[in-house]
Amino acid sequence: MHIELAALMVDDYDAAVEFFVRALGFDLVEDSPSLTNDGRPKRWVVVRPPGAVTGLLPAKADGRAQTRAVGDQFAGRAGFLLRVDDFDDAFRRMASAGVEFVTEPRVEPTAASRCSSTWPEAAATCSDSGIR
Repeated sequence: MHIELAALMVDDYDAAVEFFVRALGFDLVEDSPSLTNDGRPKRWVVVRPPGAVTGLLPAKADGRAQTRAVGDQFAGRAGFLLRVDDFDDAFRRMASAGVEFVTEPRVEPTAASRCSSTWPEAAATCSDSGIR
């Protein structure tokens, strides 16, 4: 058993695809027309880090409760942690793509090269254990 998809509420499909694909380097696995349970049009969008099994399902917020949750789904915590092979390269690539980092990179004893990112603020917290 494994987690196939994790849903992430967004306010705009295209902006989510732009962030995950262009800024973070994820693959766009699927972007298909779909319908809500009550028959309204929506999109089924799946993005996934290259080589990963688990993907993200950016789901457009529907209704006031979901709209309020966009940008605060993890209550200020890092919601996703990304492991990268070359931290410095990934950091430079993301920064040049417009990702805003809320802290400077720092050494953490609990992880190898990792970067966590939140959406939709396009903020990220990165750390580097010195493994290059």
